[in-house]
Amino acid sequence: MAKTPDYFQGRTVLITGAASGIGRATAEIFAREGANVVASDVDAAGAAETAAGKTAIAVAADVTDRAAVDAAVAAGIDAFGGIDFLFNSAGAAGRRSPFLDIDAALWRETYALNVDGTFHAMQAVLPHMLERGAGTIVNMASMAHRRGGPGHSVHYASAKGAVVTMTMGVAREFADRGIRALSISPGPIDTPFQAAAATSPELAQRMLEDVPMKRFGTPEEIGELVLFLCSDACRFMTADTVYANGGGGWR
Repeated sequence: MAKTPDYFQGRTVLITGAASGIGRATAEIFAREGANVVASDVDAAGAAETAAGKTAIAVAADVTDRAAVDAAVAAGIDAFGGIDFLFNSAGAAGRRSPFLDIDAALWRETYALNVDGTFHAMQAVLPHMLERGAGTIVNMASMAHRRGGPGHSVHYASAKGAVVTMTMGVAREFADRGIRALSISPGPIDTPFQAAAATSPELAQRMLEDVPMKRFGTPEEIGELVLFLCSDACRFMTADTVYANGGGGWR
């Protein structure tokens, strides 16, 4: 929660991957606090559903397409006069795969979505934030970057490791110019991600058993963390990744 009452009132957040899961939950939470929302997703209908009933716009954009991301940023600035916060929620593992079965297409698709997509959005919005002298960026990483994803998702873990490193580099490069950048590394969260990645019941059970709280996290729990990191309660935080994993995922 913000230190200052009504801190988010009238401020604007751009959220990629806003059509579902953590992205949609985060949009709901920022809207609750009075923020304007730019809901961006390759799923245009889902983005429109997220934006409905809020001070918000929906923008169809594939984050792997730099021109589309530039257009989404421009649309947000045009609609609300500026962008104060960027949450890069778009990402996926593509599919689970043992390391030796990862083909070039899966590797490239995983990096295009998770790494290139984050890079595109950060690079598109930063000039605007620098001109304003302020801005906060939160990127979606994963606990997988600490574990390596052995047996099923080295490609995804590697990509999320790149997101953590890129976030750190950008944060430190622009720390004296009013920019903060952080990443979040969740443990298993109950979202459509697991089904999209074809997570087997056996793997899901192993993931659950590794969490001392004995449950998956919720999208809303991650969304509240994004809100907190963007708030004026966290002004001395930058360049870090914040772990939210129910106490598990370290071995």
